[in-house]
Amino acid sequence: MRRRASPPNAVSPIIIAIANQKGGVGKTTTSVNLAASIAAAEKRVLLVDADPQGNASSGVGVKKGAVERSIYDVLIGNAPLRDTILPTPVKGLDLVPATQDLVAAELELVDEEDRALRLAHAFADLDEYDYILIDCPPSLGLLTLNALSAAHRVLVPLQCEYYALEGLTHLMATVDRVKNGLNRRLTLEGVVLTMFDGRNSLTHQVADEVKAHFRVFDTVIPRNVRLSEAPSHGVPVLLYDAQSKGAQAYLSLAREVLASNKRSGEERVQAHDRAQRAGS
Repeated sequence: MRRRASPPNAVSPIIIAIANQKGGVGKTTTSVNLAASIAAAEKRVLLVDADPQGNASSGVGVKKGAVERSIYDVLIGNAPLRDTILPTPVKGLDLVPATQDLVAAELELVDEEDRALRLAHAFADLDEYDYILIDCPPSLGLLTLNALSAAHRVLVPLQCEYYALEGLTHLMATVDRVKNGLNRRLTLEGVVLTMFDGRNSLTHQVADEVKAHFRVFDTVIPRNVRLSEAPSHGVPVLLYDAQSKGAQAYLSLAREVLASNKRSGEERVQAHDRAQRAGS
């Protein structure tokens, strides 16, 4: 079922890339559950699955075999982004799905001059959402580069383990290169600590080290059975067990994200109003 058209937004949506080149850190879990939690705050949210594994798509109930058009079709120019948008069980949350076809996108785009900007171009006239969240693959290849080139912010899920800081350093170097070359508006939204186990001394050591160098959200995402179970039911944890610690943590994270973007959103509305007056 295709999504019904929503009324246009006054200003363009805030675009957040959720990225970490290391796998198994809770990136897709964060993408799905943060998107659902922001939608629960009565915001219009589009979740873009940019990972060939398609786990964000199945995590909101979209079966991979039922997808007719995906983000792959958008990137290679076969379909406009609006033609790929699907509804989800969460009110206010829509999805651009991914399939295994996405693996071929990097090869097919290798000779295209605008290969790193395909996603940014696709978002250019999309004004019916308040937030767009992009679930990036666990790599720093062309798909992640497209996401970073299109985004205003990058949010980094980080598991508190020994190699976490090294991986974060590589990611931030990539963010800096994108900011200097392709997308000057890109900034770090923050680091969210995932799979947090307060009983582990290493967890606290890594957390303290990250906080010394980067903006870290107050909310931490705990290890939680309900978070692990929800994807098998095809729903975000908010619909699976809203009272679980995992669901409450993502609601808290959503409040932080909304609060940090409120001022920038107000500034964008004011800029829009000034432009309207200047053109009248």
